[in-house]
Amino acid sequence: MIVLAYGKRRTARAVQGAPAIEIVDLRVRYPGSDRLALDGVSLSVSPGARVALVGPNGAGKSTLLKTVAGLLPVSSGHIALFGHPLEACRHQVAYLAQRSDLDWGFPISVRKLVMTGRYPRLGWLRLPSREDWRAVDEALARVQLSDLAERQIGELSGGQQQRALLARALVQEAAVLLLDEPLNAVDATTRQVVADVLASLAAQGKAVLVATHDLDRVQAEFDDALFLLDGRPIARGVPDTVRRLEQVFGEDCFNFVHSP
Repeated sequence: MIVLAYGKRRTARAVQGAPAIEIVDLRVRYPGSDRLALDGVSLSVSPGARVALVGPNGAGKSTLLKTVAGLLPVSSGHIALFGHPLEACRHQVAYLAQRSDLDWGFPISVRKLVMTGRYPRLGWLRLPSREDWRAVDEALARVQLSDLAERQIGELSGGQQQRALLARALVQEAAVLLLDEPLNAVDATTRQVVADVLASLAAQGKAVLVATHDLDRVQAEFDDALFLLDGRPIARGVPDTVRRLEQVFGEDCFNFVHSP
């Protein structure tokens, strides 16, 4: 039984047999518009599963991740985590946004950037403890950035930046991880580090939902897949997703999934 603990005051138990993420007939509108960004999306993710979200730019992948993270409002439909309403379990979600969403010119070290991932647990008034810093150092070791811990974040390569963001997500110790294009334009070392970390998280019973363009990675490293197009679910399952991509994009299918 998974215990959804958060500090000393908020503790609940996962409903036995419930999916880690359950999305039912979800609809989300663009801010200030009647147009739907997501239309009728349903998805169930079990604890320990790695699920890929596949689709072209504008398909709704990022919108879906942000909605599950609680950053966008639900127009209709339902999202539950471990059998509880999303609002009761947001502390169990770690969201890794696209690398371009962060100001890499901000004067902060890699170690301090990763520590910001502990703030949901700490609050803004309590100083980090020795245990918090130990969690940060362990996360940096997992993503092979220990030797760059005191470097300014702006000095990192693109792949190193991505690993730093992954470490920041890891220190949240969440049961659900949402990653938006973590393999986009990164080096081979980062690709392998991310793959290894995701496999380790799945082995620990964490649920992992990843937006990706990389079809080769989907086939090799994910348990399930959902293909989105224009905000609608088009195919489910790795084989069906691959076939549907080929139907939609034809010979350009693999060019599409490997494009930046």
